[in-house]
Amino acid sequence: MVLRTADGNLKERKNGVHMSFQILGTGSAHPVCSQTNDDLSVFLDTSDEWISTRTGIKSRYVCTTETISDLAVQAGRAALQNAGITPEELDLILCSTIRGDYITPALACIVQKV
Repeated sequence: MVLRTADGNLKERKNGVHMSFQILGTGSAHPVCSQTNDDLSVFLDTSDEWISTRTGIKSRYVCTTETISDLAVQAGRAALQNAGITPEELDLILCSTIRGDYITPALACIVQKV
């Protein structure tokens, strides 16, 4: 097996395990809808003061029309642009989430297909 090292050189893999990678760019995305603590207090028995003094949270983003896959694709495109590379130059896509849109396929497979 031949691997590309972080410095761009090709290196043949011997019997031992050799893995080398480099993070070239990062990207992020968040839902459009933002809800403040005051928004929550309309339908919950709480207040901005109660939430913010205990958690420090003033607002949060909430998915209303977007899916986790939509956000992952946006973040991936931003990371590609940040790195200055094309999707064809990628060897691996890693996605981390506590809740994907589906049990299977994995989120990374969905991002790769788009």
